[in-house]
Amino acid sequence: MRSRESSMTLMGLIVSALALVLVLPAIGKVKADAEPSAENAMAAEEALARAFRNNDADAISNLLDKSWAVITANGDVAEGPGIFPKGIKSGYRTLKTFDMSEPRVRLYGNVALITFKLDLAGVFGGKPFDVLERETDTWVWKDGSWKCVLTHESFIKPPAPAA
Repeated sequence: MRSRESSMTLMGLIVSALALVLVLPAIGKVKADAEPSAENAMAAEEALARAFRNNDADAISNLLDKSWAVITANGDVAEGPGIFPKGIKSGYRTLKTFDMSEPRVRLYGNVALITFKLDLAGVFGGKPFDVLERETDTWVWKDGSWKCVLTHESFIKPPAPAA
């Protein structure tokens, strides 16, 4: 009996060791991917765009840092991550279009600057709007994920009519 128990114990140790050999490299890969990168910064930006597109106030709140501020295309400054979510929840601001193009990602350690062209349309204060902007979001890597700390918007003027 002891021989059988010893064999079973030895087999259990071998299986456990084999499992560790197979699992540890995968764990190391997860840790390596858990560092700030241009790819995961852009994934965070795309998640924020999706949240805006879907008027998902909670998802927006989760991606904005508590210190977040926006410099609007009109030059105004608004602070606090609740600005857009409150507007969405109250119905004051509803987006119909939030289409990004021409993304440019620059990584500086744990800071990412992401600039893109934005086709934006919806209703603001009961009035429809449809604008084209160039927007830059500043992201900071905190506790293993990206948080947006600043948004800067600029209107793109329509081309002048041909003479």
